[in-house]
Amino acid sequence: MVEKIQKKLRDSKAARWTALALVAFTMLCGYILADIMAPLKGLLENQLSWNSSEYGFFTSAYGWFNVFLFMLIIGGIILDKMGIRFTGLMAAIIMVIGAALKYYAISSYFPQSLVEVSWHLLWFDMKAQVVLAAVGFAIFGVGIEIAGVTVSKTIVKWFKGKEMALAMGLEMATARIGTALALSISVPIANIGQSDVSKPVLFALIMLCIGLIAFLMYTFMDTKLDKEQVEYDRINNVVDGEEAFRISDLFKIVTNKGWWYIALLCVLFYSAVFPFLKYATDLMVQKFSVNQEWAGIIPAMLPFGTIILTPFFGNLYDKKGKGATIMIIGSIMLIFVHLIFSIPFINQWFIAILLIIVLGVAFSLVPSAMWPSVPKIIPEKQLGTAYSLIFWVQNWGLMGVPYLIGWVLETYCKTGGGIYKVVNGVNVSVIQRYDYTIPMLIFTGFGVLALIFTLLLKAEDKKKGYGLELPNIKK
Repeated sequence: MVEKIQKKLRDSKAARWTALALVAFTMLCGYILADIMAPLKGLLENQLSWNSSEYGFFTSAYGWFNVFLFMLIIGGIILDKMGIRFTGLMAAIIMVIGAALKYYAISSYFPQSLVEVSWHLLWFDMKAQVVLAAVGFAIFGVGIEIAGVTVSKTIVKWFKGKEMALAMGLEMATARIGTALALSISVPIANIGQSDVSKPVLFALIMLCIGLIAFLMYTFMDTKLDKEQVEYDRINNVVDGEEAFRISDLFKIVTNKGWWYIALLCVLFYSAVFPFLKYATDLMVQKFSVNQEWAGIIPAMLPFGTIILTPFFGNLYDKKGKGATIMIIGSIMLIFVHLIFSIPFINQWFIAILLIIVLGVAFSLVPSAMWPSVPKIIPEKQLGTAYSLIFWVQNWGLMGVPYLIGWVLETYCKTGGGIYKVVNGVNVSVIQRYDYTIPMLIFTGFGVLALIFTLLLKAEDKKKGYGLELPNIKK
């Protein structure tokens, strides 16, 4: 009977991969909204009169509440105490609320009387529209980051001792489909009929509602799995304390040197990728002279590449190991790409495509090994909090770097003039001209620091015997 209970769901390939598909689809919908405005920087400047500093301010809002209100840490504790179903649904609902506010702020529903009004927020004086859109994005950021932590623990729950790195790789690949869709279809959607920068955000909001339904469907599977586990524990007189959480667990996590190396690698690596994607479409227009309407297609190649490669490298880690080595190789490739992007005279569009492809490989290598390595360092009952703390550290970068890049562009990188297009037979300047050399050197610096921490992580693994170089699948 015990064997029957154990093999009903978790040991059924169809069941665990179906569970993965549902939660991964929810994350796909989240990442569409997260990146849907990345290709719209030029349209925001043209239609809503935003500048680079305002765009950077808005983009940085993603991490405000996660960082300063410790919402991610609170979310991780809720996950470890209340479980996956409660936390996942909460996170999905928060995403929808934040996305709805973001859409309202940039849509025609926003009061025209407030368009030219400035609001004071902390030490910033910003347009009311920018502030409201930023608050919506910040609320959404809480939801998607807690959802990410929840999905990570969900995968461990279903795949520990099995194809865990492959499952995490496939989940990340699915999420990258969301990023790729956002980057490639955002401007075309905005230009359907009369050009409107809010149309892509409405599309993303609708997808988020569908993602919420997908997670609701997953909760039925999760309930059944938990009931079977309770029955198994009853038969075997097992006292399960996996969902128990104590405040002392926080201390155990933050005093773990291996955890810190992964957390710092995470914030540095993702700070050189996600903020880059927020500006990559504008980079293609500014430096590589790609048409604005189609410029998002080139950076969209990055997540499309990871769709295949992340599961491939995850499967490699599952079967062959070498997790720390995989992270080192990915960090070296990251440095190479941003360094070449920073060279002023390299401005041919086909080189940009090649660099994006290489960056896609790096973006596949590091996450495919980094996230499955956490359960080797941290006990499962602390995983929700451990992942949320890593995401919290990561959000410092996701919050600060976009604003830093926007500020650097506006302060040091204006080159005068603008990019022009013909409107009714007249040349009209529609986009301010920027030089992206300094921002790309900043991204290169993040890559160098990421490499240092991957080397330290490998040394720590050799010292403590975490098994980062060993396969995940237990025979």
